[in-house]
Amino acid sequence: MSVHPMPPGPPIRKVAPTHAQHLLRDARRLLAEAAESSHPNVRYATAHLAALRAAAAVLAVRGPVAPTRGRPRTAWVLLEQAEPLFAEWAAFFAAGAPTRAAAEAGLPGATTPAEAEELLRTTETFLTLVEDTLRIPTQQSLPLTG
Repeated sequence: MSVHPMPPGPPIRKVAPTHAQHLLRDARRLLAEAAESSHPNVRYATAHLAALRAAAAVLAVRGPVAPTRGRPRTAWVLLEQAEPLFAEWAAFFAAGAPTRAAAEAGLPGATTPAEAEELLRTTETFLTLVEDTLRIPTQQSLPLTG
């Protein structure tokens, strides 16, 4: 992935709301579940859901974006609008949504072990950046190897 870490933006609130903290805790739990699974579809889908929880935490803190008419917007579109620093991340995860749907449906070959591993590591980085941006302490969720 070519997305580079970006400096955290200024938070709107000094302390993240409890709801955002719960969403990030849930994201860490999902990421740990993804890391423990041996099935690529489960790893991919669960890691992607963890990223969605992290995006929801940003939206909980940054507040809703003014509604527009037309087609419903995804969490990734809302994230990009609420926090432009995460635009590349939003595009990356939005592009993976069809793969997540296929993986959740249990389609054979929806993803590969390498793709699932890459998403797992990318989600870990994204989650840490969200925690930094919201000024919520990072909790290690992936097992250390070596």
